[in-house]
This record gives sequence, C-alpha cells and structure tokens, in this order.
Amino acid sequence: MSKPPGADFAIKPTLAGDRVVLRPFDVSQDIGAIREMLQDPDALKLTGGIHDPGEQARWDDAADARCREWYDSSKDQPDRLDLAIADQENGRCVGEVVFNEWSAAGNCCNFRVMMGPGGRDRGLGTEAIRMFIGYGFEQLGLRRISLDVLAFNPRARRVYEKVGFVTEGVLREQHRWREEWIDDILMSILDHEWHRHRGHP
Repeated sequence: MSKPPGADFAIKPTLAGDRVVLRPFDVSQDIGAIREMLQDPDALKLTGGIHDPGEQARWDDAADARCREWYDSSKDQPDRLDLAIADQENGRCVGEVVFNEWSAAGNCCNFRVMMGPGGRDRGLGTEAIRMFIGYGFEQLGLRRISLDVLAFNPRARRVYEKVGFVTEGVLREQHRWREEWIDDILMSILDHEWHRHRGHP
C-alpha cells in the first residue's frame, strides 16, 4: 500500500511525556505485555473484540507467531501508525495507540487505543492520547480524527471528552454483548478545535 499523501505514517516517532513514552514496538521486549493486553477480558470486552466472556481464544504457538509477525511488521506499515505506550518509570509497554483507516480525500483517519491491566487508573492513557492526537494535528497535519466507543465504556468516553473529542452520533444497537445490543458512540475532533485548546477543552 502506498504512503498516504500529506500525513506521513511511514515515520514512526518516539514521543516523550511526563509519565509515558510513545514509541515503535520492540517485539522482543514487548511481547509479554502484548500477550497480556490481547488476552485481557476487560480490554477485549471494552474494545468490542469479543461478544461473550466464553469467546476468549486460547493462546497457542500459532497465535503467538501471528502476534509477533503483526507487531514486528507495524514499523513498516506506510498507511497506519501503531505505537506502544510505555511507562516512563520502567519502560514497560502498557498499551498501544493507533491511527488507521486513512482517507486522503478528507485528510482524516480513525484513532484507537488499548490499555493493558498495568496501565489503567493512573492517568497514563489520558496523557498518551493527548500526546498522540497532538502529534496527529501538529506534526502530521491531519484535519479530522475520529473514533467510536461502546456505550458500556463510559470511563473511556470521559477520557476522550477530556482530551477534546465531541460526540457526533450513535450507531444504535451496533454491538452484541451476550444477549444485549449495545450502542456504538461516534466521536471526533477537528484541527481547529485542537489548535484552540491543545487537548484541554
């Protein structure tokens, strides 16, 4: 896939904050944390990765190999940007941030984040999101960044609002969890909004 015009996702930066560092994945160093994230029931539920607690797949050698291959290849993907969220104190990967679904016509992309158990309830996610969104607008020159969050994840929605994302719609009963249908909330932030508040609306 060719490099998107304008936003250069082929560059994989390292961004340092007060409590986190966003950096390219180092599979040899990060594989344990990646496994932990991808097998965490809460993370899988809240990101829509599973529809029932019993769906969680068993982690075997084949899954491990696929995981290693994907994360190792992330540094070579020209049309998306995947960075590890590392704890500034110990360098350990505690999550990931991603820009994907690039649209050249709209100069926009999708954003997603996943935090593992070791990165929650410490303010690391908020700082990581603010840094990453700032990079998207200030360095990549994006015009619009969007995301979706499931309605049963109000904690994530509050973080997105804290950084400046605005609710713009609802996909009603888009996601199934057990026998319930859950709304998917659409949110976005625009470049002129970001440049006005820098992630502190």
